[in-house]
Amino acid sequence: MRTVLRSLAELSMTAGLVLGLFVAYLYWGTGEYTHRQQGDMHDELERRWNAARAHRVAVTGPRREKSTTAPAPAPVPADGQAYALLRIPKFGSSYEYTVVQGTGTADLRKGPGHYPGTADPGEVGNMAVAGHRTTYGAPFRRNDELARGDEILIDTATTTFVYSVTSRTVVRPGRTDVAAPVPGHPGARPRKAMLTLTTCHPKFSAAYRLVVFAELAGRRPRAAGT
Repeated sequence: MRTVLRSLAELSMTAGLVLGLFVAYLYWGTGEYTHRQQGDMHDELERRWNAARAHRVAVTGPRREKSTTAPAPAPVPADGQAYALLRIPKFGSSYEYTVVQGTGTADLRKGPGHYPGTADPGEVGNMAVAGHRTTYGAPFRRNDELARGDEILIDTATTTFVYSVTSRTVVRPGRTDVAAPVPGHPGARPRKAMLTLTTCHPKFSAAYRLVVFAELAGRRPRAAGT
């Protein structure tokens, strides 16, 4: 009997150690992966934006009012490529994530992902972004703290779009209509620029989705490298 009990105790300790290592990986291992991906994507985004700004100057010249040729629109990033920058002042000055184009498993491991087919920053319609809440850097870990009036900033090459939170709700995973051009009303024609952030709810579970809605409140020029 003593041998059996000792064996069970050893097995329990081993299982506990394995579980502890697994939990550590979920928090720090996946987070370190996302941290490296974020650095690479941020560098990629700045290079692409700098090239776009240089092209714009080359096409329009330093005196834009004398130019009659509009610069070519920026190409839409492919899935997995850097898309824009996301900042939330309420979460501190260090809170900044490069948003990736796409919401596949591999995409969201890099950071928050822009739903393909939804609006672009500042565009009339609904720009929808998904993100992890507990693993892979947990970019949306604190989204339950966002309240009406809080600002969400989306940076592009030349412009910072300022969105203001309007509401927050919890829905079933099947409620994909929250990413519709008019959230909750598929087929309706949008009349304003909106932003929707989605993540799992509650923490450590995927039973529901926490959804934050915001509307465009303003825009301002973005300096290069800011």
